[in-house]
Amino acid sequence: MLRTLCRTGGALLQQTQRTVPRLWVTPAQQRWASSLPMNTVVLFVPQQEAWVVERMGRFHRILEPGLNFLIPLLDRIRYVQSLKEIVIDVPEQSAVSLDNVTLQIDGVLYLRILEPFKASYGVEDPEYAVTQLAQTTMRSELGKLTLDKVFRERESLNSNIVHSINQASDDWGIRCLRYEIKDIHVPPRVKESMQMQVEAERKKRATVLESEGTREAAINVAEGRKQAQILASEGQKAEQINKAAGEASAVLAKAEAKSKAIRMLSDALTEQNGNAAASLSVAEQYVSAFSNLAKESNTILLPSNTGDISGMVTQAMSIYGALAKTSPKAAPEVVEDKNEEHVNQSTSSQ
Repeated sequence: MLRTLCRTGGALLQQTQRTVPRLWVTPAQQRWASSLPMNTVVLFVPQQEAWVVERMGRFHRILEPGLNFLIPLLDRIRYVQSLKEIVIDVPEQSAVSLDNVTLQIDGVLYLRILEPFKASYGVEDPEYAVTQLAQTTMRSELGKLTLDKVFRERESLNSNIVHSINQASDDWGIRCLRYEIKDIHVPPRVKESMQMQVEAERKKRATVLESEGTREAAINVAEGRKQAQILASEGQKAEQINKAAGEASAVLAKAEAKSKAIRMLSDALTEQNGNAAASLSVAEQYVSAFSNLAKESNTILLPSNTGDISGMVTQAMSIYGALAKTSPKAAPEVVEDKNEEHVNQSTSSQ
């Protein structure tokens, strides 16, 4: 009895499918209708599929994956919806950008059926509806951008198209996961102008980089000269400081040596036979001064008694004695200088 009922139900189902008018069936529905399973009472639904069951022409339930039971003649499997991610090629179409450039663009649409009931009864052909919506949305979004921004902002363009599709496809139980633009074709003249623009931009960058390099080189040379002059001036300053310090040290050393010599001379004059030593020193200086005559100038002044060395020494010693009596605490050097001055004055007067 059960076998007879199953055969009768299957025959009726096949007859009903054959009597469906071809003019009212879309290509997607033809594909699903050709693979609709028959009601054999016991059914096994594959994973990631949803079978929509109608009872006496009215929606009854959706079969879950696994074992299911149906009533022959009353229950009918009307739609089979795949819950996997579906990939749809969006045909190439023309669109006009914001700067009035006609583009040929195509894409790929990725979607998934989330609610089989809405996908079955909400729209006649879900795939066709989503494809047309993607095309119209892409044309409207391209009309908001210029040609340059279309190439630079492809990611934002894809996200805007996905957002617009999801707003309209919520009533269909379909969720658009992503949309990718495959190819963008521009007219040949526009392509040539774009290539010329790219070449001009590259030449501009090369010129700018070259000028920046020249500027950097000039700045580096000027900085080098500046540093060299600063270092040279610092070297001259250090040299002058060292030279002045050396001269000061030399003057101090000479002054100390001279002071020591004066002390030694004063000590020597206070000793025994000091006057004789002073007389000898005056005589030596007289002879040395006389020998240097006529070396630095052509004018020569000679005393009347140039050969009387003893008289000159005696006169110098008498002057030294007179000065020593008046200022016994005077430095021997001062006395010696005054003696020399007196000798020179007497020589010039004679």
